[in-house]
Amino acid sequence: MTDSLVNLFKAIANSPNEETLEQEVIPQIGAYFVAKRCRLFLISQLPPKVSNLGKQALSREHNPVLNYLWEYHAPVHENILLPASKWQAICPRFDHGHVMAGPIVANGSLIGGLGVTRDRFTTAFTQQNITDMSGLCLHISTFLVQQQLSAVEFSAAEIKLLTPREIAIAKLVAQGLTNAEIGKKLWIQENSVKQALKRMFRKLNISSRTSLVSLLLQ
Repeated sequence: MTDSLVNLFKAIANSPNEETLEQEVIPQIGAYFVAKRCRLFLISQLPPKVSNLGKQALSREHNPVLNYLWEYHAPVHENILLPASKWQAICPRFDHGHVMAGPIVANGSLIGGLGVTRDRFTTAFTQQNITDMSGLCLHISTFLVQQQLSAVEFSAAEIKLLTPREIAIAKLVAQGLTNAEIGKKLWIQENSVKQALKRMFRKLNISSRTSLVSLLLQ
């Protein structure tokens, strides 16, 4: 694993929000792959109306790269699926001569994709590029899930039983953080997190972190 790839993983994780990810980190990913274009697509953010060319690109029947992504939730580039001549017939755009896409997933479903392209007469994407894309998509998927969870507001009546510090801990538990990671986030000892969770379990009459999140999200 190269230092530049590790730096991209860290940049994804340290992005304060989705806007920063798209504006600052995604261009870095494009540069890493020496790509002509690099874009993060989220299904929930696709416009309701697209051009005919856009409809073709988003059609599983027309676009074999998209279809593979949808079926297997795994990175792929056009050379894996079909000869160059057939790809050019499907996608005549010069700046899409080589296309690689990776899956963005959440809760077992495909929620988007990360796509990079190169000009027709440049080097095609490689198996190593596929491996790197897989790691990047894993980190982006994790980041987006955590962003969604951090925006969650607990609405259950039981929230009134908890202190502000306990609520902060509960939100970090919902993001999947360990006691040690929560301690670092809140600048408290890991044992303090452990003891706080025990108090919260007693207050709410539960016995697990999963039950804590489920109860407070009701």
